[in-house]
Amino acid sequence: MNNNKVEYGLLVARVVLGVIMLAHGIQKWMGIEGVVGMFKDMMGLPGFLAYFTATVEVVAGAALILGIFVNISAILIGIIMVGAIVTVKIPMVGFFGNGQMAGWEFDLSLLALAVLLALTGSNLFALGGKKDSRDS
Repeated sequence: MNNNKVEYGLLVARVVLGVIMLAHGIQKWMGIEGVVGMFKDMMGLPGFLAYFTATVEVVAGAALILGIFVNISAILIGIIMVGAIVTVKIPMVGFFGNGQMAGWEFDLSLLALAVLLALTGSNLFALGGKKDSRDS
């Protein structure tokens, strides 16, 4: 396959995942007290994980858009997606959702993009240069 096509595909995956995560992180920060409550009451998790999740989504999302720390950002996003799928989506809403909350098919798609980028990196239009998993 043409390496240029692969690089453009990875660029699209990187920017799309970055935009989605950045938007979700900003949304969480805008209502962080409610998110903390949801983490505590609905999921039974410590409230600080809401702050951690919102911060990772903003920072890692922005890093992906800029093309810096792509592998690390993708791994952190992947961890968050696994957490969301396992703690909320599978036990509470199932694959397709329940009308009030989306199912885990969307989270699984984001996880797949994160795994792709964690394994491959993305060099095209990246501020982080040519350092990624394909260079080692």
